[in-house]
Amino acid sequence: MSDSSVKTKMSVPLLDLRAQYSAIRDRVRESVDRVFESQAFVLGAEVEALEEEVARYSQTRHAIACASGSDALLLAMMALDVKAGDEVITTPHTFFATASSVTRLGARPIFVDIDPRTYNINPASIEAAITERTRAIMPVHIYGQCAEMDEILEVAARHSIAVVEDAAQAIGAGDKGRRAGSMGAIGCFSFYPSKNLGGAGDGGMLTTNDDRLAERLRILHVHGGVTKYHHTEVGINSRLDALQAVVLRAKLPHLDEWSNQRARHARRYIELFAQIGLTDKVGLPFVREDARHIFHLFVIRVGASRDALINHLRENGVGTEVYYPVPLHLQKCFQYLGYKEGDFPEAERAARETLALPIYPELTDEQLHYVVDVVRQFFEPK
Repeated sequence: MSDSSVKTKMSVPLLDLRAQYSAIRDRVRESVDRVFESQAFVLGAEVEALEEEVARYSQTRHAIACASGSDALLLAMMALDVKAGDEVITTPHTFFATASSVTRLGARPIFVDIDPRTYNINPASIEAAITERTRAIMPVHIYGQCAEMDEILEVAARHSIAVVEDAAQAIGAGDKGRRAGSMGAIGCFSFYPSKNLGGAGDGGMLTTNDDRLAERLRILHVHGGVTKYHHTEVGINSRLDALQAVVLRAKLPHLDEWSNQRARHARRYIELFAQIGLTDKVGLPFVREDARHIFHLFVIRVGASRDALINHLRENGVGTEVYYPVPLHLQKCFQYLGYKEGDFPEAERAARETLALPIYPELTDEQLHYVVDVVRQFFEPK
């Protein structure tokens, strides 16, 4: 990469799901055919099998499938009896569903700032945000790396507050040998197609080691009924389709290797940026020593030049995206919460300065070198 100009232009998408599908096509199609032959499309044996497999993979006693990651978060709040007037502490640097799951029940999300190294919620800021109305703490394992759970769990235990893990981006991630979704009262996962374990549409899962919560979640996600036409409470309709279950079951045996390959690509990115002397201009992902980062996303920080770099990458065929350009506390729909610009400076700085580079298991070494070369060209003296 010593040439002064980018080599022959390539196309490097942010994510290439077609490459993944080509490797598992036969098994997926056989599984889908099996569902059509059975004509059992909602819940049923395939969904139950997926629940057992995800529970085992996530090191939990129970897993309950639902229709989406957003529904998983909502169901978790419902199972913990979060209601109007309650408060849930979480991060403003996350996808909208994290906070909307709270506000849909009339409760109030209470934001605290993030750790600028990991972009996860800053555990040191949580205790000061706790009030007599705090019902839960919801850390988000952002980008595929777990939040620092020991500190969070310690604060929660001291105040008798439940912890819900938003693990939508983190299936298989680890914190001191524990799997994402196994540490709090409830873990919430998304199977949106772009996730490390993605379906052919929407899908979600809840995990827990609490028998009582598991039973409650199983009731809540089918209209609050233990048996058909008999309802003990008002739940929601959030059932996983068998077609999604078989696609996910076909992919799950490959998940660890896919996530390990993402991590290998991440290490190679870091090596290459160091080799060309760009670490002073490109802030690279920080990986905690006691964590397993599954690199759902590879996010860099580039300061005020972020938007110009995005344009340069796109002009040279490199896919990129910003996660998340508007922190939740500055979203129009949350104006009523009373937050203002400057309240959470690290989340706001991340929104201004970060972008994601392509990372997926099938990314080739040539593509990876090309991405780094395109970034290098951008920062070369003009």
